[in-house]
Amino acid sequence: MTTDDVLSVSVRIAAPARAVFPYLVDPALVVEWIGEWADLAPVPGGTFALDINKTPVRGEYVEVDPPHRVVFTWGVAGRDSMPPGSTTVEIVLTEVGGETLVELFHRGLPEAERPSHLDGWTEKLGQLVTVLAC
Repeated sequence: MTTDDVLSVSVRIAAPARAVFPYLVDPALVVEWIGEWADLAPVPGGTFALDINKTPVRGEYVEVDPPHRVVFTWGVAGRDSMPPGSTTVEIVLTEVGGETLVELFHRGLPEAERPSHLDGWTEKLGQLVTVLAC
């Protein structure tokens, strides 16, 4: 779903939040669902660098609250319309009835970027569900 300034996607995962959270901050686990390379320093001000289909996504962590919430900035190196750190992604984990509700909010996306990011986040969160089901 998108509104004027926030894109949001959510999924339910049959695992506790403490099992899901590492997939948001551990480079070896992040690449299992969202990219082919990651350099992450999951502390406020720490590096958030991820290559997705050879696209260099760059930003930094803003907030890390295990196992409940992660906030990081997001942008693409070399893309003037959305430079590194120009948008913000917030992922909230809430345990509900033995499962974890994963809610992703992407703020500040240029209008032209919203459809591809909605498709991308929907696909990638689906992959996260699959990875954690194994």
